Amino acid sequence: MPAYGAVVFDFFGTLTRSVQRGPQHAELARSLGVEPEAVRGVLDRTFRARARGRYGSAEATLRWVIEQAGGRPQASQVRAAVPARVNALRADTRLRSDAVSVLTALRRRGLATALISDCTHELPAFLPSLPVAPLLDAKIYSVRLGVCKPDPKIYLAACAELGVQPRECLYVGDGGSHELSGAAAVGMTPVRLAAPDLANHLVFDADTNFAGRTVRSLTEIVGLVDRTLVTAGHRIAG
Repeated sequence: MPAYGAVVFDFFGTLTRSVQRGPQHAELARSLGVEPEAVRGVLDRTFRARARGRYGSAEATLRWVIEQAGGRPQASQVRAAVPARVNALRADTRLRSDAVSVLTALRRRGLATALISDCTHELPAFLPSLPVAPLLDAKIYSVRLGVCKPDPKIYLAACAELGVQPRECLYVGDGGSHELSGAAAVGMTPVRLAAPDLANHLVFDADTNFAGRTVRSLTEIVGLVDRTLVTAGHRIAG
């Protein structure tokens, strides 16, 4: 393998532990006059459209979801519920215990780091408050770009922001959204994170046929990068 110039990470299920919708989502649905199961069904079947920003702003999207679930909320109710929706997703998010240390180690080795996430409006709202935020040189959100993985545009956007070529990038993800196949298609080297907790992860369009390199923890990525640096004759920073 070549020595890499950047490592690009997925967010949910990769930099975070497995994600499931917690009780705050049900509370939010009831506060807007709809059954949680109805909202869950709408969220599941429209994830990719919402992650492309198809229904507009966070407020417009939430109104649309609630109306699809049978509700007729007042504008003031929806407006007040937007921060609650952000808080609900934030409550679902638990960074992996080694996420910060791995990003720090990669940057000490001179590698750039990036995030590519298929996400709705909530992640850009709360990610700046997380300890990984200052350790990421680029953050690419599908809801802002208007495309989801595996569209080549989302990977190339990260490369453009980092100033690297796809062949210089290691891409790490749990495999949702066919992200690993998409990364390989643009010339990145994909690595699947197969951490034990991901058996319970909420995932859409999993890359089930991926047969490439697999790791069980983020920490293994540092070892993989170190081996490529040694092979290429680079000095490894401590």
